[in-house]
Amino acid sequence: MDFPSNDCRRRGDGSQISSPSTGSKKDSSRRLLPDPDKIRDWHHATQAALKTILAGRAAKKLPPLDTTGTEFQQAVWRELRKISPGKTKSYGEIARAIGKPKAVRAVGGACGANPIPVLVPCHRVLAANNKLGGFGGGLEWKRKLLAREAVKF
Repeated sequence: MDFPSNDCRRRGDGSQISSPSTGSKKDSSRRLLPDPDKIRDWHHATQAALKTILAGRAAKKLPPLDTTGTEFQQAVWRELRKISPGKTKSYGEIARAIGKPKAVRAVGGACGANPIPVLVPCHRVLAANNKLGGFGGGLEWKRKLLAREAVKF
């Protein structure tokens, strides 16, 4: 897995690295991370976490993640990180868990806006009656991710 260091961006104090830049003007708030060692360390930590998660196990440690979003999105993403591998919750259960029981569709929107969909496991959220619902990477990827975790739906 290649991770070109010249495309890495950081936000805030520089301790969190976001996804590689598209090079668009929308990336103007991001600055290049000058330290290749930090990039390499982040890349190794991310790769290890992904391998663990894709093997159907919980990652012991996640790399610093840039999960910039609204307060509501942040609350949803925090709740998603509580779902263990092999387990699922519904959009309604997430809405109730964050104290917004009527915000079921908004939870779906926050899942769709998740910038790090495997490390912040929105694939573990199902629609009512154990239906797949949506997934930014496509339903086939959601099926594959859930199958790796031995989830039956």
